[in-house]
Amino acid sequence: MFILGNIILTIANIIDILLTLYILVIIAHVILSWVPHNPYHPVIRFIHQVTEPVLYRVRTIIPPIAGLDLSPMIIIFLIYIVQGFLVSNLTAIAYALK
Repeated sequence: MFILGNIILTIANIIDILLTLYILVIIAHVILSWVPHNPYHPVIRFIHQVTEPVLYRVRTIIPPIAGLDLSPMIIIFLIYIVQGFLVSNLTAIAYALK
């Protein structure tokens, strides 16, 4: 059971890191929307390709209000909820198996 606990703990840490990185990419997307940039730069294209499908789905449900796009804030809030619930539960399971 020790090995299974370590595997679950590692998976929880990887999920935590990936969700944190996705939050940082969303923040980069928001900052890029405020400043002029080259849309053909590979890094900027990657940021838009990774974030735009998720943000578009939220925008269809909640459109921009008075020109203010709330979709990044909603996505980050939902990621924090999932991160807190999923990672904490996986960590608790992993420590229970150790």
